[in-house]
Amino acid sequence: MAVGTEIRANVDAVRQRIEQACNRSGRSPAEITLVAVTKTVAPPAVAMALAAGISHFGENRVQEAVTKIEQLAALTPHPTWHMVGHLQTNKAKKTVEIFDLIQSVDSIKLAEVLSQRTPKTLPILLEVNIAGEASKSGFSIHDVAPALAAISSLPRLAIKGLMTIAPLVDDPEEVRPVFHKLRSLRDSLGLEHLSMGMTDDFEVAIEEGATMVRIGRAIFGERPTA
Repeated sequence: MAVGTEIRANVDAVRQRIEQACNRSGRSPAEITLVAVTKTVAPPAVAMALAAGISHFGENRVQEAVTKIEQLAALTPHPTWHMVGHLQTNKAKKTVEIFDLIQSVDSIKLAEVLSQRTPKTLPILLEVNIAGEASKSGFSIHDVAPALAAISSLPRLAIKGLMTIAPLVDDPEEVRPVFHKLRSLRDSLGLEHLSMGMTDDFEVAIEEGATMVRIGRAIFGERPTA
């Protein structure tokens, strides 16, 4: 796991790659929100990433996030916390208390529960299983428009865009069509954000229109396997 100056160097390298991808696609780096994914990352390393200029962080598991966010509550400036992992409805109450944005709303039922539990206006993204992988959560591409209509009527939820997790491939060019499809879907629905792209494929995602990229390994190094 990277520490200290290594994290800062990694953040700088990722930002440089974001800038290069933007240059290739005629975009501005200001359009891209870099979300550092902190699954299994210890609080001191998160603080180092904040010091290196990261302001958005993503967590996959509510239980891990509760402890981590509490330990980092005194950080300034205050980070923006994104829930990026699969979310069970029985974790909704705690989730809306600690997260600023939920990227992984993958069912109307979950949206209904979040709407009931949140005391504030909660920004959300709808997770789309563009590739139709049985192992992944998310709305099918055909179900997104009806889900958007249903969820838009719920109080205190603000749908900001779409999110997807692309298939794991050796060559990121293989998932370019996945990202292109999500952008086309986003455009047809008139939404703002596209959260797509991770360490292995974020440059292609940016070229295809991503406004948020979720980066863990390229910032913090390999996660422990145990």
